[in-house]
Amino acid sequence: MKQTLLLLVLPGVFLAAALPAPARDKQENWIQVRSRHFVVATNANETQGRRVADQFERMRAVFHLRFPKLEIDPASPVIVLAIKDEKDFRALEPEEYLAKGQLKLGGLFLRAPDKNYVLMRLEAEGDHPYKVVYHEYTHLVLGKTAEWLPLWLNEGLAEFYQNTDIREKDVLVGEPSGESLAILRQQRLLPLTTLFKVDHQSPYYHEENKGSIFYAESWALTHYILFKDNQEKAHRLNDYVDSLSQNVDPVDAATRTFGDLKQLERSLEDYVHQASFYAFRMVATTEVDDSEFKVDTLSPAQTDALRADFLAYNRRSSDAQTLLDHVLQADPNNVSAHETKGFLEFNQGHLEEARKWYSQAVQLDSKSYLAHYYFAAMSMNAPGPPPDDQLESSLRAAIKLNPWFAPAFDLLAVFLGTHGKNLDEAHMMGLTAVALEPGNVGYRVNVANVLLRMEQGKNAVAVLRAAAKLAKTPEESQTVDNFLMNAQELADAQERGLAPHRMAEDSSAGATDPVEEGPDDSDAPKLAHDTFVAKGPHHFLVGMLKSVRCRSQQMDLTVSAGAKSLDLHSENYYKIRFTTLNFAPSGDLNPCKDLEGRPAKVEYVESANQSAGPRVLAIELHR
Repeated sequence: MKQTLLLLVLPGVFLAAALPAPARDKQENWIQVRSRHFVVATNANETQGRRVADQFERMRAVFHLRFPKLEIDPASPVIVLAIKDEKDFRALEPEEYLAKGQLKLGGLFLRAPDKNYVLMRLEAEGDHPYKVVYHEYTHLVLGKTAEWLPLWLNEGLAEFYQNTDIREKDVLVGEPSGESLAILRQQRLLPLTTLFKVDHQSPYYHEENKGSIFYAESWALTHYILFKDNQEKAHRLNDYVDSLSQNVDPVDAATRTFGDLKQLERSLEDYVHQASFYAFRMVATTEVDDSEFKVDTLSPAQTDALRADFLAYNRRSSDAQTLLDHVLQADPNNVSAHETKGFLEFNQGHLEEARKWYSQAVQLDSKSYLAHYYFAAMSMNAPGPPPDDQLESSLRAAIKLNPWFAPAFDLLAVFLGTHGKNLDEAHMMGLTAVALEPGNVGYRVNVANVLLRMEQGKNAVAVLRAAAKLAKTPEESQTVDNFLMNAQELADAQERGLAPHRMAEDSSAGATDPVEEGPDDSDAPKLAHDTFVAKGPHHFLVGMLKSVRCRSQQMDLTVSAGAKSLDLHSENYYKIRFTTLNFAPSGDLNPCKDLEGRPAKVEYVESANQSAGPRVLAIELHR
């Protein structure tokens, strides 16, 4: 592929007239066009559906040519909802854009763990009829980095590529936007310190009178840096992105990389008023064989199920429920509707109801990897789960049906690790999940947890240190820090030759030796051991340790402090930090036998999941 720079001369500000909207179909019939990499569902006509699929395939080819080493195909399906007019589009777009004075969207990209949605309006406006297609596809390609990429650069890159001109024998990338230039030349630029801090809650991202300058300036700054780096053979934008990937504040990263931000503002001001701009020209073809496209007519029930699923992921739960009720009345065996009902119930914290819907989805269509995955996920986090072999079978079915779906590998690793069996396989499952989604901090924490169960403290520390660099929220950082502290203690103990005390797994125990437990707790209340995410600060409680119960490496106990009684849980009591205050223990501590009835100070943390109990982190034994 040959790539050159072209100088494009602009004699003045130009704005192309809006193209007329396509004619309305007489009936609201929906069709589905399947290409090699995309599924396009539209209420327009087959010609337009094919054209959208063709443009997405061609833009995919452009990215493949421009970034041959980049993995551009996501693990989950890419579903494009191509809506023919504004009225039908507004029935699906986010609620925050429906209020008066909000930005008028032409499309949006919605990424979920199990699928990727693109919503677009076919009424083309402005100087480029396919800019919405190219803009949203850029967001799709950037999906894996979108969580830590600042909004200005995410949108700036999408605006940069949306004006791509795909021609018969070459492609122009980075053509200037006449609309953006007009806005920038008529309005005062945002201070860069403001631009760099805009997030999804900012009025600059939603409000019409502010959003236009944000998008335009994001495009201009991205365009300026990309071409300046190209001309000077520099890599400042890459350096900036590298800093962001290490969790550096966007403004600090910009100052380190670009220098004086006031000077950068002045250079950008001069840039948007110049008469000529560069674009990349790639000598390449992007032919698409549309004879491979498969076209199907969607029934009203299939259409409503698809729209309901999008609304559910788009946080319009009430509208989704209304559609789903109609679907299930007309088609009680609609698998998609069962899955979406499960998703909505899960989001509302109704785990048992969610599990019921996913269980029915599995029974209706065993080829649905999502149904298998969610059924297993809900069952692991709900009381009275089905047999372990059924859970494991569903997870392995999900992996077989979609071997690029990282959450299924991660959950199987958690399942195997929790049960303390096939730990080598659990480790490999966790590593596969990380390889598929390198930016997911939770997957790395779960890998470290498996390593802790394998008593590989040093390796767990290495994994968690890498995870700490990727943490994006205070909650993620706290979770990683908690695990890292325990992993470091295990690694230090192993370095000193002090192996953790083992019980039933100890090689000195006979094959028939039972697991050592406290008193029979068959009638004792069981805590909910849901997937745990730490929330808030650490807490401390001084009291008496009671009802100590062990099952394999798990431990439940109660701390009684006067009138207050607190139930706590640990998935692995080897990770609890045990210390003593003002006395030395007479021998090795057996947690399952030696804690009952002892005074202690307990450190614990609450769960972000209300159905999960708090977790014990440390126990300081008193005389």
